[in-house]
Amino acid sequence: MSQVISPKDAAAALTDYWSPRVVGEVDDSYIKVAKVLGTFGWHSHEDEDEMFLILSGQLRIEMEAGAVELAEGEMFVVPRGVRHNPVAAQECCLMLIERKSTLHTGNVVTARTRSLAEQLGSA
Repeated sequence: MSQVISPKDAAAALTDYWSPRVVGEVDDSYIKVAKVLGTFGWHSHEDEDEMFLILSGQLRIEMEAGAVELAEGEMFVVPRGVRHNPVAAQECCLMLIERKSTLHTGNVVTARTRSLAEQLGSA
């Protein structure tokens, strides 16, 4: 049976920045929350879109064609294959919806890369 959660509270309770946690799933997608601060790093997801919903704070998503600024309550979908770099000047909590096949940092591995086991809380 599913349980009621507050994505905002779940994200706020995280202690590590840029380390998303899976809080639910819908069909072939995971619902994740994260607490972020600073610059994540350029990457792309060749076969998957990535949805960002801001739960608190602000996030800038830099892309080669320009950047979008997101405030609390706003969302943006980065289309598959688009190189992007999320940046939070101050602490920001967000929710992500991604296919289960989406790799955290796409086709690059960085110090911020988290495995699916880590995101599921089983590592």
